[in-house]
Amino acid sequence: MSLSIVIPVLDEAQGLADFLMRLQGLRQQGVEIIVVDGESQDNSAAIARQWGAQVLRCPAGRSRQMNAGANQANGDILLFLHADSQLPDDAIVLSLPERLQARGLQWGFFAVRIHGRSRLLPVVATLISWRSRLSHVATGDQAIFIQQALFAQLGGFPALPLMEDVALCKQLRHHSPPLALRQKVTTSGRRWEKHGIWQTIFLMWRLRWAFWRGTPATELAKRYHY
Repeated sequence: MSLSIVIPVLDEAQGLADFLMRLQGLRQQGVEIIVVDGESQDNSAAIARQWGAQVLRCPAGRSRQMNAGANQANGDILLFLHADSQLPDDAIVLSLPERLQARGLQWGFFAVRIHGRSRLLPVVATLISWRSRLSHVATGDQAIFIQQALFAQLGGFPALPLMEDVALCKQLRHHSPPLALRQKVTTSGRRWEKHGIWQTIFLMWRLRWAFWRGTPATELAKRYHY
């Protein structure tokens, strides 16, 4: 079984070369790397091509971009990765198709490590990892991976301005338990540190609670200025 990594980007030129450099070992071992550029105003697309990625362009919107990349992917397993995140060792990533097949599972996600200065970030990361293991609902920062056939069957990510990852996981868990890996994806803590750790925690819980209560994602996006 083969693996494709789909990466939505929007004006990520500043750190994109370093990010793609870390994926070169996987690319050299046959993993398909697809960068979907949301019509960036910088040279994100050109940098991605320089590092050997297949580059697609479409209007901005994370769910739209990830679906566009998935539609072009050739892999049996799709892994959705944010451009401010770093996967664990290549061997772990390369073993994903085999692990899913061996356990008869169809999707999964990693634990998370949040990189930043605050001493609270490791605590936040631990809580996120445990919450996802208990609820079987992960966020995009955890590099969700899915069998392409199931992803296509479900119609991809819902066309939502936010919470598209939560909405998809709620569908996925009806088809298969997840492979909840303890290996960690490292993601940037810039959002947490910019807006404040506690403020961001409270914001995310308000968003998730309102979404669970049935508030449309489009209304949440307007309310919280996404």
